[in-house]
Amino acid sequence: MNRLVQVVLYAAFAVGIGYFSLSPPYQYADEEMASIKLSLSHAAKRVEDCVKLTPDEINRRALAGEPISECGRERLPLTIELEIDGVIVFRDEPLPSGLWSDGPASVYERFELAPGPHIITARLRDTAREHGWDYSHSDEVVLLPGRYFSITFRAETGGFRYR
Repeated sequence: MNRLVQVVLYAAFAVGIGYFSLSPPYQYADEEMASIKLSLSHAAKRVEDCVKLTPDEINRRALAGEPISECGRERLPLTIELEIDGVIVFRDEPLPSGLWSDGPASVYERFELAPGPHIITARLRDTAREHGWDYSHSDEVVLLPGRYFSITFRAETGGFRYR
């Protein structure tokens, strides 16, 4: 009798899991809209430049087992801007991660847009400059309904990448 109750309870649990895995249907995004995903993680320049050591100082430090460079750890915040069809839809200044603010700053944002042609401009500043941008990319793209358009950033490959 005990095993029969156990089998009935397991079966009811399995039916419940099966029902909730299919119903209600989950729709991640509107199938009639296009989605833009802005995703990046980038370490900005350091707050203070590294101190240039002479060859003699480097040799002396290396022989003494001391660090051969003097660099502050703290990094600047990034400034990121996304413009769609001449309208700024996103602007942020994410702070560097890490206990000593020495890691990369990260951004992940998603935007729903009407499908069709759009002019998308992404800009990023990772230095102490007050005006202007260190990286900028603008392109006319055609967004398809129910599809994702991603914007990523890698300084090593020249900046923003649209796909």
